[in-house]
Order: sequence, then structure tokens, then C-alpha cells
Amino acid sequence: MHTIVLATQKGGSGKSTLAIGLARAAIDAGHTVRLIETDQQGTLSSWRARRTLAEPRVDPVYAAGDIAERLDRLADEGVTLAIIDTAGGVGAASSAAIRHADLCLIPARPSVVDIEATAVTLAEVRRADRPFAFVLNQTPIRGQRLTGAAAALGEGALDIPDAVAQPFIVMRNDHQDALSAGLAVGEYAPSGKSADEIRGLWSWIETRLGIAAALAPENISELPIATMPAVQPSAEMFHFV
Repeated sequence: MHTIVLATQKGGSGKSTLAIGLARAAIDAGHTVRLIETDQQGTLSSWRARRTLAEPRVDPVYAAGDIAERLDRLADEGVTLAIIDTAGGVGAASSAAIRHADLCLIPARPSVVDIEATAVTLAEVRRADRPFAFVLNQTPIRGQRLTGAAAALGEGALDIPDAVAQPFIVMRNDHQDALSAGLAVGEYAPSGKSADEIRGLWSWIETRLGIAAALAPENISELPIATMPAVQPSAEMFHFV
């Protein structure tokens, strides 16, 4: 079983929405997925209560000491992917989740405040010596601000290949509308650009983790994958508008 953790210091970065979207994309790619909620705000649990479809299930696990046991149990049950949605900040449960991550995703909006806030989470991830990538989320479609944000995030990890995940996730109403309906964006508007970007992000994660080849070919979704040119991090400073 592989474990993906979404963590960041700043609230409102879209961790829960990304977790839901990626869970659906992974299910479509043939994985058995479980969402784990460590944020007592309960966004995933509320979404699950509005949902009529059986999968993915949501497991609330709020005590740091219970996370390892729950992950072991899920692996024994045949779950192939656990996605952990953490609370804003770095608390005991978030730290425990990060220590068990096969990949830690750090979402950030393209603003100075959000990028500065990633430093605390990045320090925690580095202390745990876990693989990570930034996810630029709730972005404009294009522009200097977006390019500068990608480069600034990369400056914090210039020695790490693929430090900024691709593609970026553009701010569109589909994400929030899907959340309100108890759906993932890939279910709410499966042919839309938002769903395409989430599938593209999942494809990037599969490649990063090296897990796509483990699935039988007939179980891999034929849905289209979004592609964007990779932004190479540089050491230059950028101005945000």
C-alpha cells in the first residue's frame, strides 16, 4: 500500500478538495482507495455524508498514535492507496502522517503569503526525510504570477527532482460545486478541464511513485490526461502582483 499525505501550514489551500479529486482519479486507475481525515474540521466526513456512492470511504483518525495502526489495518484489508488529509498547521497528527508518507503533497496558492507559509511544512517534511512535491492549486490560467510562484516554490528544493507537481490546478467553480454535491470533480464534470487537470496530476503522482505499472492494463482508465509544459525552478527572485 502507498500513502499520500496532503499537508501545509496555511488553511484554505485546497487540501481536502485535492484529496477527494485524487482519490476518484486513483479509483478510476484501478486502485482500492481509502481517505483518512486527521482534520477535526471534518470536511471529508461532511462530504462523505452528502455522498450516495460507496467509494471512497472516509476514516476519521484524529489521534497521532492511531495513524500507524490504521494504515497497517488498511494494508491488511487490501487497500492499495491511502490519502491522508491533514489539518492546517503542523500538529501531532500531521507530523505522524508525514512520517508515514510515501509522498507528501504540499498545496499552495500562487501568492507570497501562501508560498512563505510552505516553509514550516517543508521543514517538517525534511526532518522526517520523506519524499515531497509542491502542488500549485487554485491558480489563474496563466501569467507572470503563476510562473513566478512555481519558480519560488522550487527555490526551496532545488536539489529535489520534480519539486513542483504538474499540471497546476486552476481555480474553477467545478471543484466547489462538486464538493457541495458530495462528488469528486471527475464525477461532477468528467469532461471538464478541472477533471482533466486532476487526472493529469494523478498520472504525475503515479509516475513519481512508480506504481502505474503494478496495475493490470485493463484496469487503467482511458480518460484523457492533461499536460502542461514543466516549469523549471530557478534561483532568481520574482515579483508577484
